[in-house]
Amino acid sequence: MKKVLIIEDDREIVNLLEIHLNDIGCEVIKAFNGVDGLHLAFTEKIDLIILDISLPKKNGLEVCKEIRLKQSTPIIMLTAKTEEIDKVLGLEVGADDYITKPFSIREFIARVKSIFRRLKMDSEKVISPKNIELNFKNLMINIERRKITQDGKKIELSPKEFELLVLMATNPGKNYSRANLLSIIWGYDFTGYEHTVNSHINRLRAKIEPNMAHPTYILTTWGIGYRFNEEL
Repeated sequence: MKKVLIIEDDREIVNLLEIHLNDIGCEVIKAFNGVDGLHLAFTEKIDLIILDISLPKKNGLEVCKEIRLKQSTPIIMLTAKTEEIDKVLGLEVGADDYITKPFSIREFIARVKSIFRRLKMDSEKVISPKNIELNFKNLMINIERRKITQDGKKIELSPKEFELLVLMATNPGKNYSRANLLSIIWGYDFTGYEHTVNSHINRLRAKIEPNMAHPTYILTTWGIGYRFNEEL
């Protein structure tokens, strides 16, 4: 059974989401402010976090940032705001998806199932089954176990960071535009949010690159986008 943490201060929304998550076999735990939500995220074994942006005590963007510093649990961000900047910020701080209120339950459940399906597939859509483990210098990528180590030390990546790394590492030298990466990794239309890719790439580089100023693994192809170093 999947365990879902809902961090949302509107109790009616929480109750509604809980009913429908229970219907698809999920166990739900709840927090009604950012501080309590952060505590549960770090003390419970969670498969998915539903996180509102506007929360008392600590807002959702701050909660998302702190979670991403320590773990890779998938996050769907909820927001009542319709401004593009709020959606972009949600993705840039590490959310895997966002949904704007008001939303249909059918759409919400579809997003939840999509994340669970992607985790179960272990990135099959971008991985050759022959490449279960990849080694580049001191960086090891175990695709089957979704495990990244560098010099033997485990590196925590968010689901999107992991998928970005695996996609490029299994196709070294291939150039990907930001639009390409949005389409492949996010899986549906994020038109206008190409700079979100930059934020995810920067976070990924900060975790795996020995020198951010001179990347070893993920290189920039000026005027196009990014590629994985084909000379490793």
